[in-house]
This record gives sequence, structure tokens and C-alpha cells, in this order.
Amino acid sequence: MYYFYGIAQTLPQPLGIWAYILLALMVAIEGPIITLTGAAAASAGLLNPVWVFIFASLGNMTADILWYLLGYFGKMELVTRYGIRFGIKESFITRIQKDIHTHIHKVLFVAKMTMGLVIPTLVAAGLARVPFKLWFGILFTAECIWTGGLVLAGYYFGSLIQSIETNLRWVALGGAVALLIAVIYYLSHRKLDLESEM
Repeated sequence: MYYFYGIAQTLPQPLGIWAYILLALMVAIEGPIITLTGAAAASAGLLNPVWVFIFASLGNMTADILWYLLGYFGKMELVTRYGIRFGIKESFITRIQKDIHTHIHKVLFVAKMTMGLVIPTLVAAGLARVPFKLWFGILFTAECIWTGGLVLAGYYFGSLIQSIETNLRWVALGGAVALLIAVIYYLSHRKLDLESEM
């Protein structure tokens, strides 16, 4: 507790350390909009933009790790058992697990930048038991770029925040659609490859 008190002493803004802790918790639930709002509050002099970036990043990273752990402690047997109903064979799931291990850096970076698809990607990485050390660095890098961009946008364009939020949703939707098309294309070709091997 003394450590947090020491941090609070370095914060010249009127809202103090609890505002940043609350920001981190809210970002873990609804990231981009809260990050932009925190940055706009920083541009109004209520918060420090550096601390907004740090705590927003911590909130996002915490949520991401929890999604990974949800997949990690989930049961692959359930996916295998219920996947058969949709024509997904165990060999197909095994192949996807191998591909997630191989391409986790690319997939996770793109998913993080599209906002919406990072959750299924992290759950899939957990289910595939991709080691934490293999993906954490790329997630951290993508988080710094994403949250840093949001904080800069919110800080310097605080008055235009509503317009930014609307445009951000369109950009995220476009990125999510593009990634979804790529995943469907990949899965359909992978399934055809596996069927041709049998």
C-alpha cells in the first residue's frame, strides 16, 4: 500500500491514484472508448497522459491474460467432442493447434489491431497451450502501439472524441471483417487439404 501511496504523491493531477486504478479496471471491460475518454481527461488537465497510457495498457493486458487463461484451463476434449457435430475432425483440430503455435505472432498482432478478434485468438492460444513466453512479447508490443495511438488521439483531439470513436468502430469493423475472411479462407483450404490427405 505504501508503494501505491508513493506513486500517488508523484501525480500532480487532482484526481489521484484511484482515478488511474478505476481507469485500468474500466479499460479491462471496455478498452478503446475508456482509453480515449481517459486521454481526453488528460488533455483537460485532470489526468497525466503518461499514467493514462500505463494504466490503460495494464487494464488491457490484464484482460488479455485472463482470456488466455480461460482457454488454457478450458478443455480441448469439449471442442473435439462437439466439433464432430459440425464436421470438424480431431485431425483438423490438431492441425489448427499446430498452426496456432507456428503463426501466433502474426495472428495475435493482427487480431490486437482489429480490436474485436483478439479475444477468440487468445482463447484459441490458451486451448492450444501456446506457452506464455512465446506470445507475450508480441502482445506487449501491439498493446503499446494500440494504446499509445489511442492516448495520443484522445489527448490531442479530445474535442473530436465522439467522431474518433465512430471512425474507430468502422476501422475495427473493417479489420475484423478482413481477418474473418482470411480465417474462413484458411480453414476451408486447410480442411480440403486434410480431406485430400485421407
